[in-house]
Amino acid sequence: MCKKIGFIDYYLDEWHANNYPAWIEKASAGEYKVAYAYGEIDSPLGGRTTEQWCADMGVEKVDTIEDIVEKSDVLLLLSPDNPEMHWPLCQKPLRAGKRIYVDKTFAPTAQIAKDLFALAEAHNTPMFSSSALRFAKELGALPEKDVRFVVLSGPGDPSNYLIHQIEPMVQLVREKAQRVQFNGVEGASNFIVDFENGKMGTAHLLGDGPFQTTVKFADGEVIAIPESTETFDRLIPAILRFFETGTIPVDKNETITIAEILEAAHKAEKIPGTWVDIE
Repeated sequence: MCKKIGFIDYYLDEWHANNYPAWIEKASAGEYKVAYAYGEIDSPLGGRTTEQWCADMGVEKVDTIEDIVEKSDVLLLLSPDNPEMHWPLCQKPLRAGKRIYVDKTFAPTAQIAKDLFALAEAHNTPMFSSSALRFAKELGALPEKDVRFVVLSGPGDPSNYLIHQIEPMVQLVREKAQRVQFNGVEGASNFIVDFENGKMGTAHLLGDGPFQTTVKFADGEVIAIPESTETFDRLIPAILRFFETGTIPVDKNETITIAEILEAAHKAEKIPGTWVDIE
């Protein structure tokens, strides 16, 4: 019997919502389907209204979060470019005890990230969040060795794309972040993240180009990855395995660390060349 996924979004006509339903149906061989959807507002991007999106996608429009939580077997909360909406949109879903994936960027501050996990745990609601870049084929093929330094680069604006470099950075370095510094020129940004135990990572947002990663291990070996591939091809099955088994693939402490770094990074953007401590 096909299991029904409920989409909850700030607005539905956006890239993730437009692509996830087909990817989910294909990856699950039809065992999971986006059956219901809720949009807080109509898309401000000049696209379709919530009603139009649902009609085009063959998804039932649901008028309240309470109803979509009740109807759905599992939940997927999107709002990928408006993480400030995750806190209000999560309030009822995280009290329902149903498995829920929360899209990137998880939270605009570390405290909100902690509060979201605390709310989920208080109501026995399994939850995880991740950037698709964590699941890149090339990262999964790296040797399980101690990482000393990592350099990442890729496209986009820091406001919604820095997550795609900080997520794999935290995944690789596996230490507590201490401080962040920002430098840059017009159209290109550079963030330095200082970790405990003498480890460091840098993230370069160049506006365009592939996601690239270079890793230096503690034993001196250096591995360069010219492009990160199969990101969503691996993220979607990971979400489906979580829906099926309840096994959470991403440690919440890493997700909180990522939120800490991102919060400090956005503060650092306002004072280039100055270290911003992570509390």
